[in-house]
Amino acid sequence: MTIQVQPLSPDVSVAPQLGPEAMAAAAQAGYRSVINNRPDFEGGPDQPTSAAVQAAAEAAGLVYVFLPVAPSYQTPEEIARFAELMATLPKPILAYCRSGNRSGKLFRAATHA
Repeated sequence: MTIQVQPLSPDVSVAPQLGPEAMAAAAQAGYRSVINNRPDFEGGPDQPTSAAVQAAAEAAGLVYVFLPVAPSYQTPEEIARFAELMATLPKPILAYCRSGNRSGKLFRAATHA
């Protein structure tokens, strides 16, 4: 399986919605951590749950963090948490949401880019 990623820095990339089946591919691509920025069931009942993705990520040897944020507004606390995760998680990091946009917004806000 090929995953679509957009590198934002040498250590952080973003992607659109990923499911459990994508976690092995992310590990094979060299990622060491995954951040899920999409709230469970935001896209309806067919969206993979955080728990399902977490189980697959950990089975693939990845560190997994669930940081759900709204698409239109990320709070200062959410931005600070994303910055903390970027500083502490094993790199490289793959963050995802529905389209990759809100993960990119979090990255830009956390790095003041």
